[in-house]
Amino acid sequence: MKMAERAQQLVGTRTPFVHATVVRAQQPTSAHAGDEAILLQDGTIEGFVGGQCAQNSVRKAALGALQSNESVLLRVLPDGDLQFPEAPGAAVVVNPCLSGGALEIFLEPQIPAPLVRVCGATPIAEAVADLCERVGFGVQRTGGAEADSLKSLADTTAMVIASHGGAEAESIRAALDAGVGYIGMVASRVRGASILDELGLTDAERARVHTPVGLPIGAKTSAEIAVSIVAQVIQAIRKGGLAVTAHPVRGVVEALDPVCGMTVTVGPDTPHLTIDDVDHWFCSAGCRTSFATAGTQS
Repeated sequence: MKMAERAQQLVGTRTPFVHATVVRAQQPTSAHAGDEAILLQDGTIEGFVGGQCAQNSVRKAALGALQSNESVLLRVLPDGDLQFPEAPGAAVVVNPCLSGGALEIFLEPQIPAPLVRVCGATPIAEAVADLCERVGFGVQRTGGAEADSLKSLADTTAMVIASHGGAEAESIRAALDAGVGYIGMVASRVRGASILDELGLTDAERARVHTPVGLPIGAKTSAEIAVSIVAQVIQAIRKGGLAVTAHPVRGVVEALDPVCGMTVTVGPDTPHLTIDDVDHWFCSAGCRTSFATAGTQS
């Protein structure tokens, strides 16, 4: 599968990834300008942007780019080689494992846009859906207030119920069970509280349900109410730590190579040995072989 097709597939499944492209290669190096790869959040590298030694540096930088959601130009240099100039938006790593040469690799994280489920066929629902699209959110529509299946809500960032009746309680319960972090319901304070009381929610669950929904800006019209709702969703994401995707970006897991002392980023293809129930991680297959040979001779 071509890289562009694989990237489109990951976008379709709302899976975070980093697109890596070699933009400069200084000999001797196994990579060439134009080589590219996709790096997944578990450390998997699909494609080629350098040998085993370079991959460790690229993997660590890519996972960092996923966490910050910022592109970076990575310069991978052999020990003692600082020929590439510093520049804003660039990161330089000195990799003593490299036999020579140098690489410049552009890392571009691809984080899914927030996905908002809008329930209802009311003017407010229409306005919320339209505004969500305008700010770059993904939108899924449910015409009525029927409860949504857990499967359909599995990757939903936020749900807004603007149906003015119907199966609102069932939709709230389904969203809570599916792990939706933000749930908003258009209702008066009295009616909203009554519905939540009927559900018998825990304090943690109740904190995820906003009713009356939206920031208190004195909104009156459907468009103004939509602004207050979408602003509250943005606030929950930017300031409240609301997870955008059901595939959270994990932190960087590192280990020390017991042979060369190099810090390696642990991923599915990182050379590995388990001896006496102890895991050991290596920068390359060579270090793993050396470690295993030394163990059999001791």
